[in-house]
Amino acid sequence: MAGGLVALLDDIATLTKAAAASIDDIGAAAGKASIKAAGVVVDDTAVTPRYVHGFTPDRELPIVRKIAVGSIRNKLLIILPVAMILSQFLPQALPYLLIAGGLFLCYEGAEKVYEALGGGHGHDHTDDAPAAVKGPEFEKSMVNGAIRTDLILSAEIMVISLSSVESEPFFTRLAVLIVVAFLITALVYGVVALIVKMDDVGLSLAQRRSTASQRIGRGLVKAMPKIMATLTVVGIAAMLWVGGHILIVNVGEAGFPWPADRLHDLEHWFDELVHGFVGGFLAWTASTVVSALVGLVIGAIVVAIMHVIPRRGGKEVHAQPTE
Repeated sequence: MAGGLVALLDDIATLTKAAAASIDDIGAAAGKASIKAAGVVVDDTAVTPRYVHGFTPDRELPIVRKIAVGSIRNKLLIILPVAMILSQFLPQALPYLLIAGGLFLCYEGAEKVYEALGGGHGHDHTDDAPAAVKGPEFEKSMVNGAIRTDLILSAEIMVISLSSVESEPFFTRLAVLIVVAFLITALVYGVVALIVKMDDVGLSLAQRRSTASQRIGRGLVKAMPKIMATLTVVGIAAMLWVGGHILIVNVGEAGFPWPADRLHDLEHWFDELVHGFVGGFLAWTASTVVSALVGLVIGAIVVAIMHVIPRRGGKEVHAQPTE
């Protein structure tokens, strides 16, 4: 009986060690997957603050929280099941889903550029009102827009993460993607919350007795509007960059590798032109600029199809004289 108890304890210890090793493997794989998706994480962090811009301070964190909850739902309830099912039974369909997502990001970015140049809602002066006075419906629309954009960026993050563990067993892949979903969401929206509340931090510092704290606080308060405006521009550029890059890479995965090959050749040329860190930075910059230009061109075509051409057609119909 004692021998049986010892054998049972030995089995439990073996299972515990195996479970611990499995957890370590999942943690290491999740860390590797998160690092691989870091570029898209930066874009997600840059895109989101523009949806909070213009709201009163008391609404900023609740809005960020709503978007973060929507992001978790995107990852766990939509992207994760689709990604796992497709990776298991139809892996060749993933590039086409990402192409659709890339088109959406290009459209979103190009539409913002179009509106900034005077198109879209540029003549509607009610849009000039601050976000804070537009009411709960406008807040809801901004949150929904942020969650829709997050769906595409999150899909890219999750699929990139999946590609780094595609050789692992099904349940290991599942566990890694769940860990990545929570880790990335906490990282992105934690940083976003810090960014949007930085002006409140500055105001608090400006009210302290220390002269140095007051200077830093006033500097933060003065700088935050410019930082938020810059992040809005960066967010639009990031949508074009990521959307264009998604299209280039996944069109290649779908069977037309010429754009991805040319982009790789350009990166290699810059890397060989100047060796070391500078060459790598130039290669990355060239790849980013080309991806953004591709995203802008493709997005402009979609914007024209969705907005400009139908509007002109409508004007031509109304311009026809009636008998």
